[in-house]
Amino acid sequence: MASFDWRQHFTPFITYLRQSDQALWADLLTQQMTRRFEDNPHGDMARWQAALDNLPQVDGASVDLSQSAITLAAPGALDARQAELLEQGLRGLMPWRKGPFDFFGTYIDTEWRSDWKWDRVAPHLADLDGRTILDVGCGSGYHCWRMAGAGARHVVGIDPGLLFLFQFLAVKRYLGATPVDLLPVKMEDLPKDLGLFDTTFSMGVLYHRRSPLDHLLELKGTLRRGGELVLETLVVDGPEGHSLMPEDRYGQMRNVWFLPSCATLLRWLDRAGFRNARVVDVSATTTDEQRQTDWMRFNSLADFLDPADPSKTIEGYPGPKRATIIAEKP
Repeated sequence: MASFDWRQHFTPFITYLRQSDQALWADLLTQQMTRRFEDNPHGDMARWQAALDNLPQVDGASVDLSQSAITLAAPGALDARQAELLEQGLRGLMPWRKGPFDFFGTYIDTEWRSDWKWDRVAPHLADLDGRTILDVGCGSGYHCWRMAGAGARHVVGIDPGLLFLFQFLAVKRYLGATPVDLLPVKMEDLPKDLGLFDTTFSMGVLYHRRSPLDHLLELKGTLRRGGELVLETLVVDGPEGHSLMPEDRYGQMRNVWFLPSCATLLRWLDRAGFRNARVVDVSATTTDEQRQTDWMRFNSLADFLDPADPSKTIEGYPGPKRATIIAEKP
């Protein structure tokens, strides 16, 4: 089994950065990837690499990025050995949290129905055709693929979770050169004030940040003038100025800091210097959208709600409700 060759996967993007007058970012990313994969490799890397290597070769694969499931198709049916290797490889990359995906007829029913979120958000977006997009906290890249399917010129997803990277690579290995990249870095690992992207998505990230205003300012710095921010986060009901800060956990999550009201969130965006901020969707998260499946066998939302009153979390806080806000950088 070969070790993970990060240069093979990231050199094309680093080259793209240099060609885009982003030499500073290219140099920084090279240093970060060296530290991540050579100086301090993750203990599960060999297992994930083995699962990726186990996936069968499928000649002539095609992809449909416009359906609910990211769908890979082959010119003909896989033979029994290919199907067996595919199942083994994909199972080796469990748990699958964001999706769904369909690999040549093997349907991955992920914990989250991420297509539902996309269906709520997509009608309110500026035309993505030809745009350069950043997806912060992208998970395994499901929404990145949907953005590419909507015509984006280049999509860059960032998420520090290395299992997400291998799940992303499981898709990309069948597509060859595609204008979608996933970088295993955090928001704070990016150069400040890039001013590079036409659209920046931050979905499911803000409530994990100790300083939400700093996150909004970081997001604004990634955008070109006139660029669009798509922000999705947990909210609570209440007037302007109201925000919930959990005592310890929220829905069993330790790293949840602030759940603002929609009016408070709009005020934050205004103070961070965005314009034309508007709430385009507010939806309660249900156990139909986030749940345990055969591809994610750990506890999920049903285990995090009060069994006597599922409108509340197990800690007694209001149950999860998510708002999507769109705003522009002046």
